[in-house]
Amino acid sequence: MLPPGEPKFRRRPADRPAEILAAALEVFAARGFQAARLEEVAKRAGVSKGALYLYFETKADLFRAVVTDAVSPNIERVKAVATADLPLEQVVRMALPMLARQVVGDRRITGVVKLVIAESRNHPELASIWREAVVEPGVQLISGLIAAAQARGEVRPGDPRLFAFGLMGPMVLSMVWRETFEPVGAEPIDVVALAEQHVETVLRGMRP
Repeated sequence: MLPPGEPKFRRRPADRPAEILAAALEVFAARGFQAARLEEVAKRAGVSKGALYLYFETKADLFRAVVTDAVSPNIERVKAVATADLPLEQVVRMALPMLARQVVGDRRITGVVKLVIAESRNHPELASIWREAVVEPGVQLISGLIAAAQARGEVRPGDPRLFAFGLMGPMVLSMVWRETFEPVGAEPIDVVALAEQHVETVLRGMRP
């Protein structure tokens, strides 16, 4: 018989970090940061709370790991497309709808974005973690692609960083819409259709 507090099913230690992160992503998205309980994360992951502390000393450490290991890989898949040796228009037409499907379309990820927006005033470390792991790498990547396209004569003069914000703005807005207004009856947004339409609008405006 297992000691009190031990999970019903034992798993290999090597499996536990991934299971813990998957469980934590679900809990953070559903509960928010303040209300998330490590006991619930441990239960969903099938480990004891003590075992969870072997990997993560604090809830902030766990959140950082979730963002780095569970969210960032989606960004990396988009990055792989974005860094292909192709004209900017072709890259953007592939990358933005992919981002819409894999990131904006994932309710767990949009739940974490809502968490960051709602709780960063009381927990500024959450905004710092998200900015360092997701926002700045993404903005730098897109800005660099646009600057390179400008050098090739594909894009009109202008601040590449501001062009990047203009390109990504509707994706951020759609996450806020899905998490804030859809639950109270607003008409859902087809984020992939939004991405595809927005791409054509923005590219037209960015051409020389």
